[in-house]
Amino acid sequence: MLGIAAAVLFFIAFLINAADIATNDVLSSTNIMLIGLAALALHVAGIGGTRPAHRWGRRR
Repeated sequence: MLGIAAAVLFFIAFLINAADIATNDVLSSTNIMLIGLAALALHVAGIGGTRPAHRWGRRR
């Protein structure tokens, strides 16, 4: 899920940069790209994915 969010943030940063849209300092394309990189790093680290599998299997 965080991988998809990172891709969306990268696309938004690309659109802001490519269209030369004037934004304030908080919503600059660099800041959005850095948020996307943080989301991608969390995704690669295994955070924000599916639920973890149980170690012991089913309870009987």
